[in-house]
Amino acid sequence: MQNKRCFFGFFLLTVFLMPVQAAELWVSPDGDDLNPGTITQPKASVHGALRQARELRRLHDASISGGITINVHGGTYILNEPVLLRTDDAGTPESPTIIKAVAGEMPVLSGGISVKGWSGVSKAVEGLPDNAQRQVWVTKTPRTGGYSLAFRQLYVNGVKAKRACHVNDDNLPRLSSWDKITGKMGVPADGLKPSFQHPEALEFTIHQLWAIAVLRVATIEQKDDEVLFTFRQPEARIQAEHPWPTPMMVDSVRSPFFLSNAIEFLDQPGEWYLDETTGQIYYWPREGEDMTQVDVVVPRLETLVEVAGTLDAPVSDITFEGITFAYTTWMRPSTHGHVPLQAGMYLLDAYKLRPPGVPGNSNQGLENQAWIGRPSAAVQLRNVTRTCFKDCRFEHAGSCGLDYVEGSQRDVINGCLFRDIAGNGIQAGRFSEPGIETHLPYNPSDEREICTNLTISNNLITNVSNEDWGCVGIAAGYVRGINIEHNELSDVSYSGISLGWGWTKAANCMRDNRVHANYIHHYAKHHYDVGGIYTLSVQPNTFITENVVDSIYKPAYVHDPNHWFYLYTDEGSSFITLKNNWCPSDKFLANANGPGNVWENNGPAVADSIRQQAGLEPVYRRQKMQLENKPLKMVLPVERKLIQEGRPKPGKASAL
Repeated sequence: MQNKRCFFGFFLLTVFLMPVQAAELWVSPDGDDLNPGTITQPKASVHGALRQARELRRLHDASISGGITINVHGGTYILNEPVLLRTDDAGTPESPTIIKAVAGEMPVLSGGISVKGWSGVSKAVEGLPDNAQRQVWVTKTPRTGGYSLAFRQLYVNGVKAKRACHVNDDNLPRLSSWDKITGKMGVPADGLKPSFQHPEALEFTIHQLWAIAVLRVATIEQKDDEVLFTFRQPEARIQAEHPWPTPMMVDSVRSPFFLSNAIEFLDQPGEWYLDETTGQIYYWPREGEDMTQVDVVVPRLETLVEVAGTLDAPVSDITFEGITFAYTTWMRPSTHGHVPLQAGMYLLDAYKLRPPGVPGNSNQGLENQAWIGRPSAAVQLRNVTRTCFKDCRFEHAGSCGLDYVEGSQRDVINGCLFRDIAGNGIQAGRFSEPGIETHLPYNPSDEREICTNLTISNNLITNVSNEDWGCVGIAAGYVRGINIEHNELSDVSYSGISLGWGWTKAANCMRDNRVHANYIHHYAKHHYDVGGIYTLSVQPNTFITENVVDSIYKPAYVHDPNHWFYLYTDEGSSFITLKNNWCPSDKFLANANGPGNVWENNGPAVADSIRQQAGLEPVYRRQKMQLENKPLKMVLPVERKLIQEGRPKPGKASAL
């Protein structure tokens, strides 16, 4: 008996002294998902590696006691569907799952398709402007699922091309009339011909105070010196009925607009047009672009990665490190139009109340009743805990980059690059469910629904909101304990950071938020009624401190050239402390605020030490130049193999 006890004690000691094991899986564009996932026999996809990791967890394999690392080699992984992580993929603090780039390599999860077969147009194309007739190239539209692909973006050598537009500079024309009853919107004729090859494809984009609306054209007619447009449903109804934001139609200020998506507008290098009727893409190359050699990509998927748990079984302890997420689309503007309320959240229904007063909102004068939807994101997460995105890249997104939708706890976004994003760079927290009026305070009975203790730090967010101009760098809705610190945001069409939702002084779930030491510059590129940092509604124990806000754009077509601010606490903002924020002047706005706000030492007198420490911390500043100068390029598996072998890529693409 004593010998048995000694043996058992020795066994326990051996177990405790043994090193903790961690499973290693490998993924390569040259791999095969039937492989075992070793370094010499890698999987071909992250999906395949996750399936194997899921099996290891299901079988309680001893190798995962210290976690699972999925090592992803560089190259482009073209996705046919989103990578889905669910409850069965959850790790633990002791055994996390880490999906990371192999050191020195850049793996790209891509929702795009390469477009090849370009040939120069050698005969006249009907509708194409004279100056473009011998300049454009053409190819067939890619097919997917048996159908020609529809898309709203096209990228040449990793640079977004411009969808054919009737305006080639910032001198946007203005509306001449707007009849909400008939739905007719008039613009000056000024040489604009009301006849198009494909009028059904034409889009009308209108600048509306702090947002734009994208309206699909239904009819066009010329009457005297005006061209009159009507629009398709449902956006025609929403555009006519919603009270805010609206077109400006006073004598001195009228909303600017532009038309797009017609071959008649393809009149300069860098523009493209998709003819869905004939299934052809036209593109006028920019200087130096050889269409027999360029990489042309169009997006196919709206979401690349979806992490979806439940409140009772969240997806936990997942880290993405060094992964690039690129080339996503968002087709809703093409199928339903796009009339946003604010920060890209689009209106499903909206109308003015007479008499005013939204039931449940403390502001009895409120007349703007609305229900909203949420735009898609390249990566979206629901009901997660302790997830992390570290040193990742989010580029060429047709809408939002990264979205923590709801039910998230203790998550981290650190050291990432967000660049060339059509909508919001980052979205976090609920803004309103489609069935709930958006001005009502959000107080869920189950507080696990709230996006809580999310840290967004040391991220470079630049050239975002470049299509939906009413979007922002970081859009945080109903969040609690969010920590937004040491980020750099630039080249943003509207506000830099937007914190809060609801336009109400009523108590809600928000509190304990922190916006600290961020550097926000070159914002408000297209819209005013704007703040470098902007807040809404009641947020007890919230601090906005030691940020630097500088260098606002001055677009010529904004509704009020003086209505811009460095710090802007908007309707219902309450119990927020704004302290030691540097900006060039005391240009702030506190509009319809509630009680408890504290403004202390904000403006140009703030200490230089605070100004110097804002933005990316030193180690991330050193990485900034590398991130900005490292282009994203599609690399297909066969090309990667040739590169590894030191052989050149194949030559000319086949002609149409």
